[in-house]
Amino acid sequence: MFEWLERFITDVIGQYGYLAVFVLMVLESALIPIPSEITMVFGGFLVSRGQLDLFWTGLLGSLANVLGSWLAYWLGRYGGRPLAERWGRYVFIRKHELDRAERWFAEHGEAAAFFSRLIPVVRTFISLPAGVAGMPFRKFTLYTFLGCLPWTFGLTAAGYLLGEQWHLVERYGEPASVVIAITLAGLIGWWLWRRARSGGTDEGADPFASKGPDHG
Repeated sequence: MFEWLERFITDVIGQYGYLAVFVLMVLESALIPIPSEITMVFGGFLVSRGQLDLFWTGLLGSLANVLGSWLAYWLGRYGGRPLAERWGRYVFIRKHELDRAERWFAEHGEAAAFFSRLIPVVRTFISLPAGVAGMPFRKFTLYTFLGCLPWTFGLTAAGYLLGEQWHLVERYGEPASVVIAITLAGLIGWWLWRRARSGGTDEGADPFASKGPDHG
């Protein structure tokens, strides 16, 4: 992790306390990759020093994550789908695949919204595709909040228990985040390469494309 970013986060939280935790966690969930592993763990460290309260720190982190997720969700809901339909062909995304993603989120969105909040990197960006796919907003909000609770309270508790050794969470958590980011980038690259080889926008090449009228 960049040392300047860590210094910035810790300095801001040390100066502004709960307000800084809230704002940073909003940004982290609104597609800005500010690591909650630093924000919440350092908040927990300040809890151990009596400067913050564990319950309010964890709860504010979760509520802030939900608010940030709303921003990303509505960006995807009202901006992402039209852009994807207009420009998606340039990255080999077809309209019927967007429809399929919408159906998938309708059926499995609760699990996606919940478990993605427990995965570094993924948790920052999952709200955008949920909005693009049109996942019901109330369900999105509920399961996002439920998924954020164990993450924010777990990190806050870790910072509280480790005290002066709070850096250990970042030290061992950062490699996992890097591995996840590289893996996701590799999977996206592999998917784009396969789509390019398969003919890109030719819907007939898609085995899931409709073969004729659906008689129910």
